[in-house]
Amino acid sequence: MKKFSKMSYMYTVVLSLVLVLTGCTNNNNEESSSVTPTASATNQQEVKEDDEVADTDDNSDSEADSEATAADKSEENSTDASETEELKQSSEDTAPSEDSTNTYVSKEDDPLAQYSSEEIEYARVWLQLGPNQKIDGLYVRHIPAGTTLEPDHFPIISYPEDVVQLSGSRIVDGSVTYSSNGDGTINVYNVPLPGRWYGGSPTPPEGLDEETMREELEDIINNTELVYINPGNDDAVKKIIELISE
Repeated sequence: MKKFSKMSYMYTVVLSLVLVLTGCTNNNNEESSSVTPTASATNQQEVKEDDEVADTDDNSDSEADSEATAADKSEENSTDASETEELKQSSEDTAPSEDSTNTYVSKEDDPLAQYSSEEIEYARVWLQLGPNQKIDGLYVRHIPAGTTLEPDHFPIISYPEDVVQLSGSRIVDGSVTYSSNGDGTINVYNVPLPGRWYGGSPTPPEGLDEETMREELEDIINNTELVYINPGNDDAVKKIIELISE
């Protein structure tokens, strides 16, 4: 009987130890389970923060790269513009000016450079239209618009524009009366020298009335001849210019 009681006691002690161990094991498992999610969440939060920091760093690097690229392009454009302006300025500085080129040509290659355009025109007109080329002098008379064609006996018709009358030193040399158009052409008026209207006679022929003379003078005004003046030979032009008297 005593032996049975002792065994029961031992059995009870062993069972209690087993239960205690089992409870400790379950508590450890529960604590482990409760701690593990917290650690996992902490790790996930740390990973997320690391990703955000990495993204921020990437964005910062990208923005820095974009700003650097824009700055490089701006600097390149400024450099290109500066180089273009320098090339343009250099070209302008080295290009010969029109005035200097014309001056060189005028002084070295043009024998008529020392004369005025009017003098050159008078000489060319006479070389082409003058009745006598063997003259001792070329006389230039400027006749303003409104001057009558025949002022001595029939002052009834006037020149509608300014004209020039060229003549030699002798009556036999003849004359040329014209107006310049400024484009290489002239309007030639078929009028004689003063005092030579009536074939060398100082007075009009007997019976010449004013109406007849008016028709003749109007015909001269209304039927001028348009003539293109050739440049001619420069040396010949120069010789005539040297004979001009105004």
